[in-house]
Amino acid sequence: MKKLFDKDCPVGVTTTSLLHGKTSGVINLNGLKYPWAYNLWEQMLGNTWFPKEVGLTADSKEYHVLLPSEKNLYDKVLAQLIFMDGVQTNNTQDHVNPWITAPEINMCLARQAMEEALHSQSYAVMVDSISINTSAIYEMWRQDSELFEKNNYIVSIYEKYGALAPSDDVAKLYMLVANQCLEGIFFYSGFAAMYSLARNGKMLGSSQMIKFIQRDEVTHLSLFKNIFLSSVAEYPHLLTPEVKENIKKIFLDAVALEVKWGKYITREGVFGLSGDLIELFIKFLANERYFDLFGELLYPEVGYQVKDCPIKWFHSYSKFNDQRTNFFEGNVVNYSKGSLDLDNF
Repeated sequence: MKKLFDKDCPVGVTTTSLLHGKTSGVINLNGLKYPWAYNLWEQMLGNTWFPKEVGLTADSKEYHVLLPSEKNLYDKVLAQLIFMDGVQTNNTQDHVNPWITAPEINMCLARQAMEEALHSQSYAVMVDSISINTSAIYEMWRQDSELFEKNNYIVSIYEKYGALAPSDDVAKLYMLVANQCLEGIFFYSGFAAMYSLARNGKMLGSSQMIKFIQRDEVTHLSLFKNIFLSSVAEYPHLLTPEVKENIKKIFLDAVALEVKWGKYITREGVFGLSGDLIELFIKFLANERYFDLFGELLYPEVGYQVKDCPIKWFHSYSKFNDQRTNFFEGNVVNYSKGSLDLDNF
């Protein structure tokens, strides 16, 4: 666990290292060791938004006339997203930030925790505005075995490596990868499902809310990617062949679980999505994430570039432009654009 204050920190730098570094505790943004973190911080600030800015009046009426398969999809997706952002709010603060010894990265992790909590508020706004029985959404994990299985896996891997990470540097790498999988794989069946409804002219307000949430998750994904890459650059001895093989297994297990979930939530039929398409999409995402870390593909037959995406409309539908109109309220929503290119996520 990092010290809040270390008098032996060298003059003029924020820290000596991302892991086990010496830091004075002073957040000196004029003496950064990791400039990418400050760039990301600026991007996060530029993305600031509030859930009540998104209009859901039309959705509250439309929800009641959705097809049963669409309503089932919507409810299950919402229940899953509620859980993941709730867990991530605490996981970021409790299982990652305590052992990161770089103040500029600590700032980003603190901001991420705030954004995860904001997402929980977003779902509360959606549930309160739309659903007939709010408690049914929040308590769905108790009755739905598939949802419980996915939730339980996510918590178990976080708790396992969270307990080990403070004294085990390899466990730190596994924790970072687990966060990569949550931010970059586990959310995306739900995102695609919500966008699919919107492509059919349904639940447009909910889709806009998801776009804001996804935009935040992209910065979180970039954050964990850069923490991982910086860690292995400074401590290359940690990334042994065995560790890399274990990381690969974490990715493969995440893909299997998300494919199973994606097929489950679409099994009743949703126009524009199928279980097979979801499977290809999740493998494509895993390729993107794994390539970012190792320059290799888990599923070479699927590809990893935007042109290879099995859901051809996904990137264009969720693309983050400089400026986008909130088409429910008629307001203009400005999207800050920093030095990070996030459109390919």
